[in-house]
Amino acid sequence: MEHAPAWLLSSLIYLAAAVFVVPLSRALGLGAIIGYLAAGIAIGPWGLRLVSRVEDVLHFAEFGVVLMLFLVGLELEPRRLWSLRRPIFGWGTAQVAGCAALLFAGGLVVGVDWRIALVASLGLALSSTAISLQVLGERNLMRTESGQAGFSILLFQDVAAIPILALLPLLATDAGNHAMTGAERALEGAKIVGVIAAIVLGGRLALRPLLRWIAHSRTPEIFTAASLLLVVAIATLMQIIGLSMALGAFLAGVLLAESEYRRELETDIEPFKGLLLGLFFIAVGMSIDFGVLLTQPVKMLLAVAGFMLVKAIAIYALARTMRLPYQERPVFTLLLAQGGEFAFVVFQAAGPHVLPPGVASFLIAAVALSMLLSPLLLVAVDKWLLPRYSARGSPRMEEISEPQEASVVICGFGRYGQIVGRVLLPQGIKITVLDHDPDTIESLRQFGFHVFYGDATRLDLLRIAGVAQASAVVVAVDDVDQSLEIVDLLREHFPDVQIVARARNVGHLFQLRDRGVEHIERELFESSLHSARSVLEVLGWPAHEAREAAMAFRRGNLNLTNDMYPLYKDRTKMIAAAKAGRQQFEEQMARERAQRQARARHRWDQDDSEHPATPPAQTDDPERRSRDAS
Repeated sequence: MEHAPAWLLSSLIYLAAAVFVVPLSRALGLGAIIGYLAAGIAIGPWGLRLVSRVEDVLHFAEFGVVLMLFLVGLELEPRRLWSLRRPIFGWGTAQVAGCAALLFAGGLVVGVDWRIALVASLGLALSSTAISLQVLGERNLMRTESGQAGFSILLFQDVAAIPILALLPLLATDAGNHAMTGAERALEGAKIVGVIAAIVLGGRLALRPLLRWIAHSRTPEIFTAASLLLVVAIATLMQIIGLSMALGAFLAGVLLAESEYRRELETDIEPFKGLLLGLFFIAVGMSIDFGVLLTQPVKMLLAVAGFMLVKAIAIYALARTMRLPYQERPVFTLLLAQGGEFAFVVFQAAGPHVLPPGVASFLIAAVALSMLLSPLLLVAVDKWLLPRYSARGSPRMEEISEPQEASVVICGFGRYGQIVGRVLLPQGIKITVLDHDPDTIESLRQFGFHVFYGDATRLDLLRIAGVAQASAVVVAVDDVDQSLEIVDLLREHFPDVQIVARARNVGHLFQLRDRGVEHIERELFESSLHSARSVLEVLGWPAHEAREAAMAFRRGNLNLTNDMYPLYKDRTKMIAAAKAGRQQFEEQMARERAQRQARARHRWDQDDSEHPATPPAQTDDPERRSRDAS
């Protein structure tokens, strides 16, 4: 073994530790993250001492976080990200500023120098993006209110790390303080703006043609290499100018979220992300300095418990202000109360002129220990705290786990999906229902419906739900992006299944048509036609004429929709076609109205000649009175 290359021995150690410890941790019900952290402790300097250069491993493994943020960005189209701007900068600012202010005040109270207290409070206010997003993904919470809020806050923390790092040189003592001149600051600012502009413009103009050219080579491994090269290149650019690598990767992912290669990029990068993220957690476990813990155990435990408790109080108050669902607050609070990987960067970048080496080691150990304790506390929350919250709110949902067999799978069981299901069930048709809204599921259970809790955008859940054997899948979710994501998964992995989809609006209908969906119903179209027909009848129209008018509008609207579909990607042409079609329809309706009036006058004339003694206003025929009124 002494002649074996170092990389080979390291690979053997990391993979063996993960393969043995992680399955054991999951079997004990502790989760994968605790398994990775325990594996890191076991092989690290305070365990078997199989690995010594922990910092090198940690820097390399941070790329797992970068890949994770890239994949998260692929799930967010620019429009959706823009819609999150207020939660990101509003709630994100409130969390970071509120937690930092409370921690800073606590540091001053216990007699810590204000510079050290400020740097420590800013670093400890940040949370672990890696652990939080991993837990949210495992629990299918990303699309819940707390998941969206947590993601927005974590994204803001990545942005906030930039000004925090820029602040550190200003806090240095005179011995090491080198103040930047105005020209140097301008140059740094120009670099930042230039790189971000290059990423945005490159993502819009260059990346898609480049990926298309590479895809034409029909060499899968080169496309995989290109995917990794893209993330590595952007991370390198961001690192050179002193910005967050993860933030740059996320931005690149957002720019490619509407690309036709989005699924391929996800498929290629997902395995690397999983392995490197696991390595990151192992490195965090190895980085825990148990020497500091053993020499100052009481002080360390008080520091960890103190800063997590202070953050938890502030974050829970924020969750109440945000009006997050009662049952989601404990997990949301705990995930954001722990320390984060960016705290390592802040404390290491502070240097001896801001943080003395002993203080920096103490803080880094405290953050790592909080990241170790959080998954353990999460297990305790699941076992003891959440049942009490569930008793006060709705009970914990049953996630689909056993393979199902049904003729129809319904994704989304709100008002729309329920009607579909209630029509099918009395006919003896077996259905499987997936929904991710706990309140909806609990309400339906009270009425005797059996609905599984699950996110239909997850391929594994679709397989378990029996989509491969089903004759039809009803996509009844009300979120347009989620609906399209489900249809994409069905088209890619279950091409033979028939899809019946709910369209939120005409734009949604067009996008479903682009994906080859034939059976589409606009959710409000038919009911609105019935309402219009009722209004005409209330105004005195005969029922058959009201029905004819509504059906004429239906035919005209469907024809207009068909005419607009080829043009919908060109907004100017689509608007012109819509105006022309609407004008033609109105002219046609005017002609038909004139014809009806002419027919009505002709009937009145005949009636008058046959019954001259009975004036129209005094007739006892209610149908003719209705015609007169119209």
